[in-house]
Amino acid sequence: MIGRIMGVDLGDVRIGVAVSDPLGMSAQGIEVIRRKSEAEDIKRIGELLHQYEVQKIVLGFPKNMNGTIGPRGEMTQQFATLLKDTFQLPVVLWDERLSTMAAERMLIEADVRRDKRKQVVDKMAAAIILQNYLDSL
Repeated sequence: MIGRIMGVDLGDVRIGVAVSDPLGMSAQGIEVIRRKSEAEDIKRIGELLHQYEVQKIVLGFPKNMNGTIGPRGEMTQQFATLLKDTFQLPVVLWDERLSTMAAERMLIEADVRRDKRKQVVDKMAAAIILQNYLDSL
């Protein structure tokens, strides 16, 4: 058994969270954390890591379309270090270009209303990031 892997889509306002099944085959969005403070965000992530017995974190890494790393990418790298240091788990930065747009498109195709889309797009993006990582293994 690989153990569960958590996918995280870090945003300014919300953090989308997904987890894999215990065999590491499929990803499922589980929660959208409304950001309050770094301490509260980390506390909630810690609770989810414990609840799902997560062994590894895959953090969506926003790169510019030309592959360079901008301010959001640098912020994500700092968050990855914080996760690593706090939870003593491996953290993988995974290219997330277009994952939120893909999630948004899937929800539109599924005819989900705009107000409802806002509530779930982040955890869907986290699931897409995690699923892409799982598929690469």
